[in-house]
Amino acid sequence: MSFGEAVRAGLGRDASSRTGDDVKADPVAAAKADPAGAANAARSARISELVEREAGDLLDYFLRRTTTAEDAADLLGETLLIVWRRERAVPDDPIQARMWMFGVARKVLSGQHRSRRRREALTARLAAELTVAMPAASTVAVPAAPGADLRDLIERLLDETDQEIIELVYWDGFGLAEAASILGLRPATVRSRHARARAKLRGALDTPGIP
Repeated sequence: MSFGEAVRAGLGRDASSRTGDDVKADPVAAAKADPAGAANAARSARISELVEREAGDLLDYFLRRTTTAEDAADLLGETLLIVWRRERAVPDDPIQARMWMFGVARKVLSGQHRSRRRREALTARLAAELTVAMPAASTVAVPAAPGADLRDLIERLLDETDQEIIELVYWDGFGLAEAASILGLRPATVRSRHARARAKLRGALDTPGIP
């Protein structure tokens, strides 16, 4: 599903109930006549505002973690669909709602990574089965290219969880406690892992020959 299709599916559904067009004439009377409908309309309007406010940051989240803009847009579309389908689970507090959305985004991204690893494993297995003879791989170590960016250094030195902590804090602007909530870890665990990851990166940057 493309980004445009996903957004239309998420943002375009039940437009009248989200905007409250059916209760503009007399919202008090409408709420009394149909309190459940009024509550649904209010909740949908709140989710619409939340999506509009956070969609740009969520797209940036995916762009920094994928190789193509198309992949990022598709992941955003999938995330927004989940948000709309689970609108009753979205916290009322705006900060908590933002953290909740990023938690959904992380699970969507993890699902894509798992699918990609499975495809890569199947491809590697097929290649091994079909290969009759391949020349031995070179054992000569190739040094990192000068000027390799910090992202490459993060990926080379840190495990997946530490990478995500650094990215959530420095790329997405979350505090350590918020990052802990998104990752489902204890704040003390995230604080200690964050400190160790920073020390590891600082040590690598201070070492001659390592970009």
